[in-house]
Amino acid sequence: MMEGKIKYHTRHQKELEEYFSAFPGTHFTVQDICTAFSEMGQPIGTATVYRTLERMVEEGRMRKYFIEAGSPACFEFIPEQGDCVSEICFHLKCEKCGRLIHMQCEELAGLKGHLLQEHHFQLNPLRTVLYGICEDCSGKEAAYGPDSRG
Repeated sequence: MMEGKIKYHTRHQKELEEYFSAFPGTHFTVQDICTAFSEMGQPIGTATVYRTLERMVEEGRMRKYFIEAGSPACFEFIPEQGDCVSEICFHLKCEKCGRLIHMQCEELAGLKGHLLQEHHFQLNPLRTVLYGICEDCSGKEAAYGPDSRG
């Protein structure tokens, strides 16, 4: 009778885990990770990245998101202190550049409570994405204006 899978760590898995831990709260796609490693002169296979991410998701050290149908899965490293485990964790997605922003805000905890109390709807903040325009993109829009003829 087998007592479970043998866990082992390859050099690439260790490098990936070190990379993720340097960017807590950052969202990655597999392509983002492969590109970053390639740019650092350390190319890594997509299969290795997928295996490592899925193992970390199973272990509860990585969170996996599907933001939109047809878009690639997005992953977020969960540091030891449990970032984004609280009830006030939400995500913002910029409709212009596609950036996904991790956000913890006490104000939104009130919205969650309101939805439950007044509308009997239990919001899952870890799966809630608010769409809009990020600061960078709205700054560009304000600087150039929608009617600017450049």
